[in-house]
Amino acid sequence: MKRILKVFGAALLLLAVCGGGLLLWASAGSARALSRTVDTHHVAFPIPLPIPAEEVERLGLSEAEAEDLALERALERGRHLVSARYACAECHGEDFGGGVMVDAPIMGRLLGPNLTTGAGSRTMAYTAADWDRMVRHGVRPDGRPTAMPSEDFQLMSDQELSDIVTYIRSLPPVDNVVPPVTLGPLGKVLVATGRLHLSADRIATHDQPHSAAPPVSEVSVEYGRHLTGVCTGCHGGDLAGGPIAGGDPNWAPARNLTPHATGLADWTYPQFVTAMRDGMRPDGTPLLPPMTSVVPYAQRMTDVEMEAIWVYLRSVPAVATR
Repeated sequence: MKRILKVFGAALLLLAVCGGGLLLWASAGSARALSRTVDTHHVAFPIPLPIPAEEVERLGLSEAEAEDLALERALERGRHLVSARYACAECHGEDFGGGVMVDAPIMGRLLGPNLTTGAGSRTMAYTAADWDRMVRHGVRPDGRPTAMPSEDFQLMSDQELSDIVTYIRSLPPVDNVVPPVTLGPLGKVLVATGRLHLSADRIATHDQPHSAAPPVSEVSVEYGRHLTGVCTGCHGGDLAGGPIAGGDPNWAPARNLTPHATGLADWTYPQFVTAMRDGMRPDGTPLLPPMTSVVPYAQRMTDVEMEAIWVYLRSVPAVATR
């Protein structure tokens, strides 16, 4: 019996040493991955966007009146974007003073930074180019990659980003210093082994120009494709669904959104609207996280936006669930 216990104890010790060595290796590897730099293009756009010169002339506006109208329009558009289209508050908090992206000990603690003008703001000195790198490329101003899910925002236009920044800058300042990202054991191993790619690595190119403005707001495939850009981070570039890379381990796989038999082939538009706005599938079962967080945003979408998304989803190739 003593010999068996000795062998068992030696095996446990060996496992502990191997596990410790793996964790040390993963810690060093993930640190290297997070400290490297990623090159991106540099863009510039006004914040807020000015009123077109021909409209200023047609309306007979003074310079001050034109600036006021530009700000008013940008705030209105930005408010709709963050309340119905881009779920910024899910990571940065309802007051944009900081929030939780992922909080699972085994994966890590990823906190959304403070975007307001209060103490602890990460964006106080951001230029348009800094906002572009962070939001649409997942890269900090110093070139290091971030946990920002920028693959979702590849189709965001300069106008939309400018409007969002204008709106966020108008919010009351929040004093909150948000701690940096910390990875758990599994998170470190996944990053070190390349199984968990940061958004900067998921984006095919960091040099491709962005659209200056979004497509016309109408029920069309083009507009629907633009709106559905935010779905790709979870549902995949082909919208075929499957396990959500880098998400909370408790999340269910993403639904296949294509018109495939394993996707939405049998769904009708009213059923799609009910799922999006009421959180209920056609079979009467409720949606699961993280889709539950999408429902309040879908409720604030316009009917044109909702129908455009549906038209686009019916137009994509039918692909089996991953």
